[in-house]
Amino acid sequence: MSDEKGNPRNEIGKTSDAELVKRLLMENYGYAPELIYEIRGNHQKVYAYKHCELKISDTGRRGVYFGRIESDGIRLTIEGAFLVGPKATKNVVELDDEKAKRYLAGESVEVDVPDGWVLLKWRSYYLGSAKAKNGRLLNYVPKERRLRIE
Repeated sequence: MSDEKGNPRNEIGKTSDAELVKRLLMENYGYAPELIYEIRGNHQKVYAYKHCELKISDTGRRGVYFGRIESDGIRLTIEGAFLVGPKATKNVVELDDEKAKRYLAGESVEVDVPDGWVLLKWRSYYLGSAKAKNGRLLNYVPKERRLRIE
């Protein structure tokens, strides 16, 4: 997220959700999937989906939880990382087996990358996103999705 743009949360409601999300994705990862994006709720959660002709009862809730607008960019969920990661051209951090295991268990791991939001990759899998800060990846894996290491 560039400093001249400021806090992207301040842009919610002033520009279309899709425009804001696509801009943040392009700035940070170099790729934005062609999806419909909606920002919902007080926590600035991003949901993504494609138009579907299948007629089902409309609950008003469409899409997969894709990410969240943060004060300094966009943090992707594990699902969001799977959609963006394969075509991302920047800010992708590859983890070795040991670091991937530790990260998925809920630990912060050491890395040598610039500060900011990054996608995490282990082999051919995308593990989600993390914030790199002072040589460490801050962990955002939800507790219910963490690995149990013995």
